[in-house]
Amino acid sequence: MILRYDVIVIGGGHAGCEAACASANMGAKTCLVTMEMNNIAQMSCNPAVGGIAKGQIVREIDALGGQMGRVTDATAIQFRMLNRSKGPAMWSPRAQCDRGKFIWQWRTILDNTPNLDIWQDQADELIVEEIKRNHAQIQSESSVSTTLPTKRVIGVRTIWGVELQAKAVIITAGTFLNGLMHIGNKMVAGGRIAEPAVERFTESITRHGITSARMKTGTPVRIDSRSVHFEDTEMQPGETDFHKFSYMGEARQLPQLPCWTFSTNAAVNEVLRRGLKESPLYNGQINSIGPRYCPSIETKLMTFPDRESHPLFLEPEGTDTNEMYLNGFSSSMPIELQIEALKQIPALRDVKVYRPGYAIEYDFFDPTQLKHSLESKKIEGLFFAGQVNGTTGYEEAAGQGLVAGANAALLAGSDKSISAENSQFIMHRDESYIGVLIDDLVTKGVDEPYRMFTSRAEYRILLRQDDADARLTKRAYELGIAKRDRMEWWEEKSRHIEHIIEICKNTSLKPKETESALESFDTTPLRTGCKAIELLGRPQLDINKLATIIPALQEALEAPENRKEEIAEAAEVRMKYAGYIEREREVADKMHRLENIRIKGKFDYMSMNHISIEARQKLSSIDPETLAQASRIPGVSPSDINVLLVLMGR
Repeated sequence: MILRYDVIVIGGGHAGCEAACASANMGAKTCLVTMEMNNIAQMSCNPAVGGIAKGQIVREIDALGGQMGRVTDATAIQFRMLNRSKGPAMWSPRAQCDRGKFIWQWRTILDNTPNLDIWQDQADELIVEEIKRNHAQIQSESSVSTTLPTKRVIGVRTIWGVELQAKAVIITAGTFLNGLMHIGNKMVAGGRIAEPAVERFTESITRHGITSARMKTGTPVRIDSRSVHFEDTEMQPGETDFHKFSYMGEARQLPQLPCWTFSTNAAVNEVLRRGLKESPLYNGQINSIGPRYCPSIETKLMTFPDRESHPLFLEPEGTDTNEMYLNGFSSSMPIELQIEALKQIPALRDVKVYRPGYAIEYDFFDPTQLKHSLESKKIEGLFFAGQVNGTTGYEEAAGQGLVAGANAALLAGSDKSISAENSQFIMHRDESYIGVLIDDLVTKGVDEPYRMFTSRAEYRILLRQDDADARLTKRAYELGIAKRDRMEWWEEKSRHIEHIIEICKNTSLKPKETESALESFDTTPLRTGCKAIELLGRPQLDINKLATIIPALQEALEAPENRKEEIAEAAEVRMKYAGYIEREREVADKMHRLENIRIKGKFDYMSMNHISIEARQKLSSIDPETLAQASRIPGVSPSDINVLLVLMGR
């Protein structure tokens, strides 16, 4: 056993698994420390991946060389593309997964990743040392507004007294740090049902000046499918077209199962109202911040008092189990009240449950204490990713984990040939949803569990689910996160897309040659000739219809056979929405001018009387890297930015 590594990852959840793989794939000798090897990448809440904006994040993780998309495809038991009625910028893939198979698929990947060890243990103490700098280093590195880290991480000590040494440590502990579960007035320490909490590790971090606070989340009851009256529900089948999460790998392999939907009713509400005084959320037992966008059933009752019903979704947990997840009924009420309320629903009148819903409180760390690389501003070499940064959701956690893992590997010097400009892996807001997520965290902080939505991204036309590989794969390959096979996969796809677009740009269509075809497609015949790409802009036409009148295009759409639909869709979106895409690209490029104006270390904000007191305090606390980041800080006004621009000019 060699207990000296380049990178140590603490926690085997979605953030930890992606972090460990990214670090190891970049050549860093990596150790993943987890409390239970058989629960790696456990889906603690809903066994589903993706959804609105979250699906785009998973596509980006895949394009970057991450594993979540491939694991999801291999274990998916229902797939749907959400928001199809809207434009392609809003399309979001989502898949229900087999919970058990998801864990073992991840375990297989981790067990076969070079440079990666797994150590089953519990982190107990962060080990740091003072950084000694000579006078010349202090003079060259210090600045008026930047406080350099005075400490660096050198490893961790476990509850069994094992000391693991490393150049970088990534904390991805999820809900386990001082986790406390609530069901009614019962409180049990734990990071997840039947799993112990980590009780001292937070304190070993905060004693070095890093601040923490508490958040809350919850999960619904689990139901035995044999007790459900499905005749009183509405079936929701999945989709069977070509869509999947990973750009590589095979299509879905497991049997595809339906979900089921029904609603609560007035009788349910009556039971819940009667029990509110026993709910930890409303009797003062829980005071921490809960998720606004995934509220408990009792919160829905209080927030929408006039509504008699709320939708519920019954979702399978796997192909070989009777366990089902009741989406929409998260609760921390006493067990007997949860069951009594459920029995008021016709489909659940004879319900049997495997376990009740519960709430959990846990520690998180203020993400404004981080750089965009997710490295701590206070302790060199210490990274944070996932729910410990105040986020919620597997996808948000995994995206952060991949970025933290890549940056930890870069810091550890795993690739000595890396250029100075690539010494950190940071994505901009017009580059990925992951970039939006991290910029929001480190710039704005969180006052509730952060969940990604398409509305959070100002450049969502550029950040579609269909083009994540076009945006990210080349850069990931240059950094070493993605391997050559993934790069070749994208290059082949890119060639086919460009070939299709060139055919449409160069093919001229005449009125007489297209009249009957266009009439059959319920669109107006041409009066004058035009290029095929112009005709594709009509809403009644798609690329496959256009191909029926252009033999060369029909031939181009047939190759390569194993992903021709994916390539056709990508080419069509680029052509149909070219005007919107180009216009948004111009707006993003203008903002890049502010991104290129670096202000970190340029100002002593507290001495600047020309900007507001709130702006001085926020700028001094966050110490933004660029003028663009400063403009996104709540409390910093456009006039404050103008003052900084004038001073930069001087």
